[in-house]
Parts: sequence; C-alpha cells; structure tokens
Amino acid sequence: METFITPIKKTVINPWAWQDRLGFAQAIEVPGSASTLYCSGQAAMDENGNPSCGNMNDQIEESFDNLETVLRHADYTLSDVVRLNFYTTSIENFFTEYGAVLKRLKKFNCVPSSTLTEVRALAFPSLLLEIEATAAR
Repeated sequence: METFITPIKKTVINPWAWQDRLGFAQAIEVPGSASTLYCSGQAAMDENGNPSCGNMNDQIEESFDNLETVLRHADYTLSDVVRLNFYTTSIENFFTEYGAVLKRLKKFNCVPSSTLTEVRALAFPSLLLEIEATAAR
C-alpha cells in the first residue's frame, strides 16, 4: 500500500513587514491539519548524545542537521515546520551567525512562527543553541 502525502494549506499571518527580513512569521494557521509533529529541542549533539564544542555557526548547522534527521524519520521536512523556538546562551552571537539560519530556512521555503530566547545555560555547558520545532501537514 502506497502512502501519498498531500501538502497542507498553511496561511502566514503577518500584520507587519519587518519580520520578513528575519525569515519568520508572526503566526501560521494550519486549518484541519491531518497530523502535527512536536519536536524536542535539537542541539549540536552527535549520534551518541555527546555535545559539540563548536562555535555558534557550527552549532546552528549541527542543530539543523539533527532537526532535519528527526523530521525525516517522521516523514516530514523543514517545509512542514510551522513553529521554531530558538534558545541560545547569546542572542548577540546568534544574530552574528543568523545568515546560516536564513539560508537553511530559505532552502525549504520555511517561514515559521518563531521565538528567540536567551537563556543562562542549556543542558551541557558547551551548548550555545537549541532549536525546538512544530511541524504540521
């Protein structure tokens, strides 16, 4: 039996334009979604659960790699993501490397609702970033 996945309608709700240059939406409506995937925070961790000690850019890339792995295993892609929450130990360092985030999102035409929060620490001292996602279709 073959399974066919029909792309779900997603409506971006942006009462302003300023968020466009930052690659996120103020809200995403997913009417009557068939399924929703809630992803735990993904960080720069290897397949054995060891944290990375790379710089912010490296950790952004590895965190997105891990998120894409989780999505792929559930039969989703970044194009299905409707919400991303970023937790970082330094908003300043995060924005210095924000181009890496935008590049990853643009590759999949992903314009999620989003929140960025600076935290004092993450699960391991070497971690600089954690990305939490919700996908729907």
